[in-house]
Amino acid sequence: MVAPGTTEAAVAHVQALAKRLDLVNRQIAEAETRLDRLTERMAQVGSGWEPGEPGQDGAQQDGAQRDVTILRSLPGVGRVVLATLLAEAWEALQRRDYHALRCLCGVAPVTKRSGKSRIVQRRQAAHQRLANAVYHWSRVAVQHDPRSRAKYAALRQRGHGHARALRSVGDRLIAVACAMLETGTTFNPDIAGERLTTST
Repeated sequence: MVAPGTTEAAVAHVQALAKRLDLVNRQIAEAETRLDRLTERMAQVGSGWEPGEPGQDGAQQDGAQRDVTILRSLPGVGRVVLATLLAEAWEALQRRDYHALRCLCGVAPVTKRSGKSRIVQRRQAAHQRLANAVYHWSRVAVQHDPRSRAKYAALRQRGHGHARALRSVGDRLIAVACAMLETGTTFNPDIAGERLTTST
């Protein structure tokens, strides 16, 4: 026998949860809209500066505009990954500093030597938000980009674990992104595939 009022209490609880979930979904949608507006503004104006404001000339604005467009063209880069890269790694991106970026994102391995032993380990000292962003960037790229998927499959066949293979894919994507930023070109799957192959 169900105690009196149990059904009514369960229904009230579910209704309260539904209202909370609805609020959370609305807040997520609002946050995503804000991110889209901010990145779109950067793509149109450049680094959040209004035209004519002091501290940023036209060349810098054009550069920031191109950077957003270039990064957005990469496979696996969505609104959150793009916003994280721009917010947390902007200086390294401006310098096109591949080595700084891979260290910040945690994809550069650490080699420890002692006598005749040599151990390669995952880098723990990394920017956590960037590490998470590159993890998801690589994961989505593996799903949608044939070259990244082939790279991931090859690493898995060689015995690497899932996370290790994704870090390696992310490392190559960062290298491709820096090369694209240096040349001012958007993503070309064929050229990126050649770079990934030659750097393996």
